[in-house]
Amino acid sequence: MAKRPTEETSLNAKRLLSLIKPHWKGLSVATFALFVAAGISLLYPQAARIAIDDVIKAGQTTDMKMLGLGLLGIFAVQAFFVALRYYLFTVIGDRIVADLRKSLFSALLAQEMGFFDDNRTGELTSRLTSDTQAIQSAVTTNVSMGLRYGAQAIGGVAILFVTSVKLSLVMIVAVPLVIGTAFFYGRMLRRLSRKVQDAIADSTSVAEESIGGIRTVRSFAREEHERENYDRDIERSFDIAKIRARLGAFFTGGITFLGYGTIAVILWLGSLMVIDGQMTPGELAAYILYTLFVAVALGVLSGLWTDFMKAVGAGERVFELIDRLPNFDVADDPRHDAPKTGHVALEGVTFRYPTRPEVAALADVSFEVRPGEKVALVGPSGSGKSTVANLVARFYDPQEGRVRIDGYDIRDWDPDVLRSAIGMVAQEPVLFSGSIRSNVVYGRLGAGDDEVVDALRAANAWEFVSDFPDGLDTVIGERGVRLSGGQKQRVAIARAILKDPAILVLDEATSALDVESEALVQAALEKLMEGRTTIIIAHRLSTIANADRVVVLDRGRVVEKGTHQELMGGDDVYRRLVESQQLLGG
Repeated sequence: MAKRPTEETSLNAKRLLSLIKPHWKGLSVATFALFVAAGISLLYPQAARIAIDDVIKAGQTTDMKMLGLGLLGIFAVQAFFVALRYYLFTVIGDRIVADLRKSLFSALLAQEMGFFDDNRTGELTSRLTSDTQAIQSAVTTNVSMGLRYGAQAIGGVAILFVTSVKLSLVMIVAVPLVIGTAFFYGRMLRRLSRKVQDAIADSTSVAEESIGGIRTVRSFAREEHERENYDRDIERSFDIAKIRARLGAFFTGGITFLGYGTIAVILWLGSLMVIDGQMTPGELAAYILYTLFVAVALGVLSGLWTDFMKAVGAGERVFELIDRLPNFDVADDPRHDAPKTGHVALEGVTFRYPTRPEVAALADVSFEVRPGEKVALVGPSGSGKSTVANLVARFYDPQEGRVRIDGYDIRDWDPDVLRSAIGMVAQEPVLFSGSIRSNVVYGRLGAGDDEVVDALRAANAWEFVSDFPDGLDTVIGERGVRLSGGQKQRVAIARAILKDPAILVLDEATSALDVESEALVQAALEKLMEGRTTIIIAHRLSTIANADRVVVLDRGRVVEKGTHQELMGGDDVYRRLVESQQLLGG
């Protein structure tokens, strides 16, 4: 049965508060410091009472001096505990957010590939940044302030009743109104806050895509178009924020009226009681100060409740991802020994992408790649070539049939162990924004510089790398933007060489290169393919002609198999592709 909104809010609130449990020792010290500081603050009205009724009335300057010095000493003690409380709550808050971000990022990395197909990068990064930041103050600073002002309110109310029950009954009438209004407002605010966070995430996605694809944006002169898209999402978040602000304005104004209206009534009634001799002037002054303490505390608590509801809205988005179980099966007792021979076999594989379940990307596909063999996959665009590569690397699982490596279903392997034996070089290699060294050692963390240089030499990349002033430490920029296409490709090949995989997948690795770069990359690929089981997805006839066998795909089905010479002897898809120059010579 689905949870009601109030139940869901309660669960999320408890989940937020549970984040502070691992830090209970530090928070206990912080809470102790908080109560000491709050307790000292409750002494101030009593100092005012003593000053008015005893010191000023008696005209004793010595007593006033002692009172002043005593208050300075109390202020110093309070200042120490306030500083201690602030430091501990702030540091613990930062620690909680850091841990939360690590948990969220870990959960994101564990998701299946279909999840990333269905969610925009900007949406996910928004949850990592703005949503987790919204939670920080709720679970630490706001908890600190909630305890502080809660203690101040409870202590103040208790002293007020001891001082005058009659006046306190007037004040207590306003409390249920404040609390009831705060809960009603908080519930509405939670929903609005989630909508604001969703709208901000949309705008973040637009910005990230536009900046990431700035060359495409600029080449089509679409800066204004992207600006309009971003402005639209920002304005949507602003419109929702305005509704939230309007609601907050009514709430804040109403609470302010209740608080100060109560003080006005107490001042009026209290003055009459002083005239009648039921209170001293000092007692009335102290009472009004305590009333102000309580009013301020209730006002702050209502604001904290508001912030907490905002955090609950953000927490829903964060915990939704942390709790999400990847739609990806892992065997109960997976194989932990990496594939050795690299024997790949597809048996009756049918696959549909999660985002396009109505279309079969592959339909009953069967073929094998024997150990050390080079098999080329060819076919028209959209025939399923890259899908085969995705399945071999187990980015996805087929809905029907199975993929075997070394005789075992790939579902029987530990996914990380399986992928450690598979090297991939794509048409547009993904490089990270660090140095050339860090990108190459990504293939095998911990490799030494000598091994990195050897891999770069084998990839025909060391010549240009050694020409850079910083050599291996050259920073290549986001996605390798400071390198040419051919240079990026050779760094990616060096990364694959260093990994030393049993199975190699080349996904149109030379299709986007000029002739000179292609020759260098092709020579590097030849070295990389030596002695490895290789699946080549290519459109260059020279690459395919050197393959041991060719598998031809069309509309997700295997329509031909054989060597280049055998298939050219027929009159089917492969020959038509060659003759129509969809497979380019060179």
